[in-house]
Amino acid sequence: MTIAEEIKTMMAGSSWIRKMFEEGAKLKAQHGPENVYDFSLGNPNLDPPDVFNKALETVIAETGPMGHGYMPNTGYPHVRRAVADYLSREHGVEFTENEVIMTCGAAGALNMILKAILDAGDEVSTPSPYFVEYKFYAANHGGTLKTVPTRPDFTLDIDALSAAVTERTKAVLINSPNNPTGQIYSEESLLALGRLLTQKSQAFGRTIYLISDEPYRKVVYDGVRVPSIFTCYRESILATSYSKDLSIPGERIGYAAVHPQASYRQDLIGAMALTNRILGFVNAPALMQRAVALVQGATVDISAYARKRALLCDGLADCGYTFVRPPGAFYLFPQTPIPDDVAFVKELQKELILAVPGSGFGGPGHFRLSYCVDDDTIVNAIPGFGEAMKKFH
Repeated sequence: MTIAEEIKTMMAGSSWIRKMFEEGAKLKAQHGPENVYDFSLGNPNLDPPDVFNKALETVIAETGPMGHGYMPNTGYPHVRRAVADYLSREHGVEFTENEVIMTCGAAGALNMILKAILDAGDEVSTPSPYFVEYKFYAANHGGTLKTVPTRPDFTLDIDALSAAVTERTKAVLINSPNNPTGQIYSEESLLALGRLLTQKSQAFGRTIYLISDEPYRKVVYDGVRVPSIFTCYRESILATSYSKDLSIPGERIGYAAVHPQASYRQDLIGAMALTNRILGFVNAPALMQRAVALVQGATVDISAYARKRALLCDGLADCGYTFVRPPGAFYLFPQTPIPDDVAFVKELQKELILAVPGSGFGGPGHFRLSYCVDDDTIVNAIPGFGEAMKKFH
């Protein structure tokens, strides 16, 4: 074998999402894509808002000499200022461009951050269920992902986190609104987590960072607000992207922001600027940086996702499924009627429905449905969900 043993192992246990994508391709080829109901990928199906398209036209028209050249590894200063101004308004904490680094999406931001802070053997604790790639991101930089159970409604279990954080912990990584559950962690729980990490940092004589992965921050329902980590804990870092709120995941544009009062703010920013370069990102895409600078706070029509959520939740409830109605993101994480979630997902495939086993997210006994799909996909799939449920009742 010519590839690295570590990568060979990773390939063997690779993402269930990708496996479902491949299985879906086979079913679509066999039955026709219009007859397969694919809920496997979190690929936004809404068009970007008009304001983004107009911004893109503007920056293309205004591109001058060296408009596609390199810029500082941290990004254009005027773009970082625009982001900092928006962050200051959104989080109630005063940011400058010096606390912001533009990145190749949230994934680029997370890898840049972890590369900057992890030594070999360090642990990153994350509430479970969790985004499947976190394990690989930590391993990329010599760290180990340590999963921590949440409560039955997928909210934070502070006692479990307290037990999990040790002298080897370098960061706690949260994702709110969460993929795969759609849960949003409350301000009360984040304040408790901030107190916990303050105590643990003092006890172990090392800084333990709170990293918040927030690409779904604006995809929320029923007037719910996503609390700010920056008002809950000083040693915090935000990673996010415009992929979901602007429906531009393929453009790979996001940013990281360090708390302005972090103890080692300058060291962190310097390290992250270096890791952004040496990981091969070098800088975030120039054109996309200039475009997003003009549309801070803009989003797609979230009411469209709210409608899809209602269609799916109402339909599955009528079929007898049990689930926590998600306050954010565009995922539903129902319980499977049998303990073996992989087996149940295979039953759904017989109904030409593609879902992802919860085991892949550290949530066995559940399955993930991504409802950023056409309304007809949801409506037409409901009878199949009902047939699958009948087999176990």
